[in-house]
Amino acid sequence: MNAIQINHITKQYGCVTALDDVSFSFEHGKIYGLLGRNGAGKSTLINIMANRIFADQGDVLIDGLPAEENMAVHEKIFCMSDQNLYDSSLKIRDIFKWTDRFYDHFHPDKAFRIAEMFSLDTGKRFPALSKGQQSIFKLTIALALDTPYVVFDEPVLGLDANHRELFYHLLLEDYEEHQRTIILATHLIEEAANIIEEVVLIDKGRLLIQESVESLLDQGYCVSGPEDAVMAYCTDKHVIGRDELGSMKLAYILGAREALSKDSPLQITGMNLQKLFVKLTEKGGN
Repeated sequence: MNAIQINHITKQYGCVTALDDVSFSFEHGKIYGLLGRNGAGKSTLINIMANRIFADQGDVLIDGLPAEENMAVHEKIFCMSDQNLYDSSLKIRDIFKWTDRFYDHFHPDKAFRIAEMFSLDTGKRFPALSKGQQSIFKLTIALALDTPYVVFDEPVLGLDANHRELFYHLLLEDYEEHQRTIILATHLIEEAANIIEEVVLIDKGRLLIQESVESLLDQGYCVSGPEDAVMAYCTDKHVIGRDELGSMKLAYILGAREALSKDSPLQITGMNLQKLFVKLTEKGGN
């Protein structure tokens, strides 16, 4: 099976359970959004997939091969990290050269072209780069690798609007030319919503939802109006959150939309992906 299979992964740090019996798959050839609040378990899962740490229970299979300490999957996956894992004594151009030695499918010429697009000075050492430039360097490495699975962990951290737009453009261009699995772990949900095909939402160490963006947005909606009318409408519905706006009451719902009568005081509107995420994770879902 061409996929990253997460099988019953559990990871604890002392008395804290970072991941609790998590199982799902990243299928080949899709762009995923790996979403969750701070501390939800996203980075722990990414580090397990990247073989930086090991699960207490469960395993990860990449194209059917066990990922843990297995060099056979070395060329299959690359995880861009939000951590600084690079030799601080090396210049950026030298890190490109060393990456080329470690990965058969790294393209240094492509890396230098991307670095030039972002005006990244490859003669600098990693610690001398600003936070945004460090992110640019990391995403440049990831974009210049032809691995079947690539994970971007907060790829646009510190980037200005122009550079974020350039990253998304290069990402889609790369995906169209070499279809592979792209996993975006990001807090800028609405900004990435247009390119994400499927959402994997982790909350408090558990898989809360895995579904296509299209299906989620079709299911999620907001009903607003006088409190009594909103409460009556919400009867027997899956309400994931509520808000108040002056005298107006708002309820956020997952499920099929029920048509309103012509004289109804209520209004139904859609929800964007970020609002849906916020309401699903405010209390871990209802």
